[in-house]
Amino acid sequence: MPNASRSLLRPLITSLSLAVAAALAQAAPVAEVHALAQQEQQPLLDTLRDLVHIESGSKDIEGLNQIAERVAAQLKALGGNVQVLQPSDVYRLDDTPDKLGPAVQAVFKGQGSKKIMLIAHMDTVYLKGMLKEQPFRIDGDKAYGLGIADDKQGVALILHTVALLNKLGFKDYGELTVLINGDEEISSPAWRGTITRLAAEQDAVFSFEGGGADGGLRLATSGIGAAYLKVEGKASHAGARPEDGVNALYELAHQLLQLKGLSRPDEGLKLNWTVAKAGTNRNVIPAEATAQGDARALKVSDFEGLEKELQARVQNRLLPAAKVAVKFEVRRPPLEASEASRRVAGYGKAIYQQELGLPMSVTEKAAGGGTDAAFAALKTRGAVVEGMGLSGHGAHSNNAEYVLLKTIVPRLYLATRMIMDLSADKLK
Repeated sequence: MPNASRSLLRPLITSLSLAVAAALAQAAPVAEVHALAQQEQQPLLDTLRDLVHIESGSKDIEGLNQIAERVAAQLKALGGNVQVLQPSDVYRLDDTPDKLGPAVQAVFKGQGSKKIMLIAHMDTVYLKGMLKEQPFRIDGDKAYGLGIADDKQGVALILHTVALLNKLGFKDYGELTVLINGDEEISSPAWRGTITRLAAEQDAVFSFEGGGADGGLRLATSGIGAAYLKVEGKASHAGARPEDGVNALYELAHQLLQLKGLSRPDEGLKLNWTVAKAGTNRNVIPAEATAQGDARALKVSDFEGLEKELQARVQNRLLPAAKVAVKFEVRRPPLEASEASRRVAGYGKAIYQQELGLPMSVTEKAAGGGTDAAFAALKTRGAVVEGMGLSGHGAHSNNAEYVLLKTIVPRLYLATRMIMDLSADKLK
């Protein structure tokens, strides 16, 4: 080969060598994360077994205190500044119980600047005593147990993501906050304010509800509202003196008909009246009548507008002597997709597909029920990403709730990598 050609090739070879070395250097920490995630699978399953074997229904205060202490102890062992918080700022809903469970908050201080929060819930929908019908067990590629998919897998994933970061010696975040609450299944009356307040300070919030059958991430969830209509009339004898009464049932019927057309299904706003009660005896003009309605929305502003319209319309009465009152509750606001959330979720999708070779969807259209991610998004400018948890099925079922074991390593890897790269400001 002529000397001139060799001279031209040397820079090219050097450049290629540097590129290969850089690629290998980039691949090395990824390989380490993956290897440690594999090693973390069995410890995570051990934690998941322990969590499932503590019954923690939303109204089971004893069980919630027990599981909170279990979670707090593990977070303390990982080096967090940990508090078991008791309710103090309660948003009372129509069905809020007198006593509410605790939340566990842990803060890990790092040497960087980014603030990241991980959230999940430790309460379940089940009643005390049901555990014996669905204890923790592994069958093939599935781990079964009461509340395992919703959301004890999320709690375990958070605990072992933090453990994995510790084993990597990674402290490049500014603060890593963990919040595990005990009232999500009853619309988070005790901890919605705390979630919103803490999330407002974060660069990103990752919510560890289940990733669904396809392991997808979610950027939007439906808002859930409830409307309560109450009519007060006057009782009288239905046969002898009906004219002396004020028929609350007639007024309720009038109100329901004039409140019937408030839905805008094409925009995701729905109001359906689902429960009604009136009267005590066939021969008595009813003095009281009530109704309940279920509301859904895709935008926070839609609930605000719906409440104003409800209040305005009930002023029109069929019976002037009747008293009519309507109350509207935001059980859970909608989670709306933001640009920050799109950017972070898109980065996670690339990690999942390019580094693990696994499919992943990012959903911006709300479907199904709401989650605490919506409270996190109310006042934050940072990203809020839902669905970081394991894939599974059978949530709220008393005999078939499970998670897929094959998703443990990928989800540990995903959460760890996203925290690391967000901390290093690589998501620009």
